[in-house]
Amino acid sequence: MSNMPLTPGLMISAPSSGTGKTMLMLGLLAALRAREIRVQPFKSGPDYIDPAFHLAAAGQPSFNLDSWAMGQAQIVAHLQGREPADLVLAEGSMGLFDGVASPGEHGIGASAEIAMMTGWPVLLVLDVSGQAQSAAAIAHGFATLAPDLPFAGVVLNRVASPRHEALIREGMARAGIAVLGSLPRRGNIELPERHLGLVQAEETPHLRALLDQAGEFVGQHCDLDAILAAAAARPLMQAAPHHPVPPPGQRIALARDEAFSFVYPHLIDEWRRQGATILPFSPLADQAPDDSADCCWLPGGYPELHAGRIAGAGNFCEGLARFARSRPVHGECGGYMVLGAGLTDAEGKRHAMTGLLGLETSYHKRRMHLGYRMARLDAPMPGLQAGATLRGHEFHYASILSQPDEPLARVSDANGNLVAETGSHRVMPGGGHVTGTFFHLISRSQNA
Repeated sequence: MSNMPLTPGLMISAPSSGTGKTMLMLGLLAALRAREIRVQPFKSGPDYIDPAFHLAAAGQPSFNLDSWAMGQAQIVAHLQGREPADLVLAEGSMGLFDGVASPGEHGIGASAEIAMMTGWPVLLVLDVSGQAQSAAAIAHGFATLAPDLPFAGVVLNRVASPRHEALIREGMARAGIAVLGSLPRRGNIELPERHLGLVQAEETPHLRALLDQAGEFVGQHCDLDAILAAAAARPLMQAAPHHPVPPPGQRIALARDEAFSFVYPHLIDEWRRQGATILPFSPLADQAPDDSADCCWLPGGYPELHAGRIAGAGNFCEGLARFARSRPVHGECGGYMVLGAGLTDAEGKRHAMTGLLGLETSYHKRRMHLGYRMARLDAPMPGLQAGATLRGHEFHYASILSQPDEPLARVSDANGNLVAETGSHRVMPGGGHVTGTFFHLISRSQNA
């Protein structure tokens, strides 16, 4: 097998969540775009909100790379399939080495695994509030824990004063760690958040101004030339052919608005590359799926925030029911809840949903459901036959009150423990088939 050259890049990571990875990532994308440097963004892990912010900042679509859910062939295919770029920036998830306990397709889902696979050196963001020279011990540990990990240096975040910065730099110099930026505590860019993380990019007020501010802030306090010089890559071995998730239809009616937006960009990209046409429509605008479509797909999102509007969208509900009589309809997470009979919001008010499945869900008593999922289908779903094994990720706060339909799949977590969120399916009188899952589909497993 031959080596495949890879665009030089960096992995933006941190010791933990909440240290400033996303702010640094967006600031770098905006600052480099202002220099007319073409940057290809990626997101390590199963996050589906950050890539939309990457797109807004870089002007380039961002894609997920996930060592638990994706095999090497799929990761290589994603890296090969992008437009030419001057640089890659990949944003990590959680802490650099954090993942699950049991390996999946290619690893445990840690950002460090992607960095080691690609040779993209780690640019570690450190929250240095409350410490000085001791920050060097943290950086040194992260730089040396894995011998094969490429390491570029650190960007200090939440620096209190010039004296504070000088003390930290002295410790870093003794440890042999390059400091490529120092972001003062005052002036941090804050993006609005809600329970699944950041508010969606299209919902964020004054997003362009926020991104410009982040670019100016990072450009002023980071050594962009040194950061560019630190980018690197190692050739990848050509993997076996990637077998993508088949499109659920050749003409796919895809719900797309503020209530239905959580779908992995690589999935849509793979469907298009296989010849499928995407036909977006907005349930919140009371639009029905395009009647020329041969499948309808309802992604996740925040249906609990828009339950009243969805319940009152008569044209959408009636049009979806008419569509489902003869053609397949699938919903993921929030889309699955909308296919159900009812959704109870955080205030305890029940809203009637489309009723194509019997599922009843509630946000009145919140309970977090989070983690990777492996699913073996007991029944077909659009584009996939019974017996197929899928990998995905689940993240929501809804409780199941009733799930009366036949289970769609046998679903387990990353450790192989069965979970109650099996999904549902129902055959319609006219021959249509309605299916739904709480997990968001990432890949068709190659190792199951």
